[in-house]
Amino acid sequence: QVQLVESGGGLVQAGDSLRVSCAASGGTFSNYAMGWLRQAPGKEREFVAAISWSGGSTDLAEFAQGRFTISRDNARNMLYLQMNNLKPEDTAVYYCAADPDYCSAIGCSPEAFSSWGQGTQVTVSS
Repeated sequence: QVQLVESGGGLVQAGDSLRVSCAASGGTFSNYAMGWLRQAPGKEREFVAAISWSGGSTDLAEFAQGRFTISRDNARNMLYLQMNNLKPEDTAVYYCAADPDYCSAIGCSPEAFSSWGQGTQVTVSS
């Protein structure tokens, strides 16, 4: 089973950009569709973005469209989430997630992913 470790979180101001990363190990990275989920204090975990095995297809939550970009580097076993024009409501723990199946056909949600990292905190101040 693939192991996932996130990095790159931090404290930024509203309007700033931030890129979070996820390093995968213990499996064949290109065999997994990948995603980012987030959980804000007092709220349920929610879907942010997903990307297919080769990176040719992506899905973004409505709030992420136009601001966030998900990408992957299969040669480096890395997943990325580029976040631009961050807002205070983007404050959350961001989790990297993996699954052998790509969630787009069934609807992407946290339940579509079977492996999770420990998360990285992103805090956006106003």
